[in-house]
Amino acid sequence: MKIERLSQDRIRIFLTFDDLLERGIQKDDMWREPPKLHELFLEMMEQAYTELGFDASGPLAVEVLAMPAQGMVIIVTRGKSNHAGDERSREEDELEDDIYDMEVTMEESDVVMYAFRDFEDVISAAKQLKASALTESGRLYSYNGKWILAIEPAYVDASKHQAVIALLAEYGEAVSVTFAMLEEYGKVIMAESAVKEICEHFQF
Repeated sequence: MKIERLSQDRIRIFLTFDDLLERGIQKDDMWREPPKLHELFLEMMEQAYTELGFDASGPLAVEVLAMPAQGMVIIVTRGKSNHAGDERSREEDELEDDIYDMEVTMEESDVVMYAFRDFEDVISAAKQLKASALTESGRLYSYNGKWILAIEPAYVDASKHQAVIALLAEYGEAVSVTFAMLEEYGKVIMAESAVKEICEHFQF
């Protein structure tokens, strides 16, 4: 489980499917809200407080995005507490029931996103995707010093979806970013048909 601060009142949590399995949670469980999900959220908030000093008091907006190769991305935004003027210690808060005032939105995305440190790896992956007749689509971004290749399921035959993920995993690593984050903080290098464009421009 990886936690990072996006702003003073917002954090992002990335859970791989291995993280979920270690806690006895299957992917589909994220949509059913069993008691173990409540335990998972308590664990995440405790870790966020320990690592980042993020105090999840007051109303929270929780966005959950499930992705096929990456796992789960959870963005927690803290609103203004109704008890902002109260001077209560953390120990007193812990005596209360572990209940959060949350507004949860859940979304599932089949977009496959992989990051590559070297552009040569992007070229190699693209050539293999085309040679294996898996796809010639995709968008290419530059983000946080890495190359991000995003492939939407609409441009991949359903029977080849897992093969695309397996091939990309040979050259890159799954990342916990969304299209919205890439559009806002990244740079679009190739807006469409990235695999085809890379293969045509880099022939060796």
